[in-house]
Amino acid sequence: MMPPTTTPTHSSFSPLSPLSLSPYKPFTRHPFSTPKLFFSIQFWHHLNTKHTMSIPHCFLSLSFLLLFSCHLLNGLEDTEFGHAIDRKLLGLKRKEKLSHFKFYWHDIVGGRNPTSVAVVPPTLKLNTTTAFGLVNMIDNPLTLGPELSSKLVGKAQGFYASASQSEIDLLMAMNFAFSEGKYNGSTITILGRNCVFNKVREMPVIGGSGLFRFARGYAEARTHWFDYKSGDAIVEYNVYVMHY
Repeated sequence: MMPPTTTPTHSSFSPLSPLSLSPYKPFTRHPFSTPKLFFSIQFWHHLNTKHTMSIPHCFLSLSFLLLFSCHLLNGLEDTEFGHAIDRKLLGLKRKEKLSHFKFYWHDIVGGRNPTSVAVVPPTLKLNTTTAFGLVNMIDNPLTLGPELSSKLVGKAQGFYASASQSEIDLLMAMNFAFSEGKYNGSTITILGRNCVFNKVREMPVIGGSGLFRFARGYAEARTHWFDYKSGDAIVEYNVYVMHY
C-alpha cells in the first residue's frame, strides 16, 4: 500500500518561500534591479536551490544578501549627490608648481581715510592691555614696495581680531585679492595666528580662487614699520603657494 502524499504547509521549511522565488521565474524586472544587486539575488537564488542546505547556512546567506543590498542602496544614494570626475575638467592636468609672492601690507588705522576700522571694540570690564575681543575689518592696500605710493598689486580684505589676554596675538582671516597682471581677479586666502611682536610670524594658506584653486602653502609676515601713536603699520609679506 502506497503512503499518502503530503503537501508541504507554510510551517514546513522551504528555502524559496521567504522571497517567493521560483527557479522557473527569474527576476527580469525589480525595483532594485541594478547589476550588482541582481547578481546578489541570483547568488541567493542559486544557494537556495540546494534543498539540503541547513537552516543556519540559509540564515547567514539571507543576512549577507540584506547587508549587501543595503550597502548598494546607500551607494546609489551617494552617487546621486556626488561623484568622481576627471581631474582634467578642472585644469589639473598641468603639473603643480610653487610660486613666491612678496608685497607690503598697509594697515591704516588713523587719518582721514583709514583702511582698517574697529567694528567690535574690546570689553573694558576685562581690564586687559591686549585689547582682547577687538575686531577690525580691513581693506588694506598691497604694494610692491614699502611706500604707500608704490605700485598697487592688490588688497587684503577680511578681518583681524585680538585673541589673547596675555599678549598681542591676532587671529587673521583675509583674502589677498590681486589686481595686477595675470593674477588679476585671483585670490589667496590666509587664516592663522599672528603674534605681532614676534620677528617672523607664519600663517597658513588655506586655499584660493582663480589661478589659486586648490592652493596650499604658508605666509611669513615681518613688521617693516609701526607707529605706536596712530597704530598704523606696514608689514612685509612673503607668501609661498603650491598651485596649478
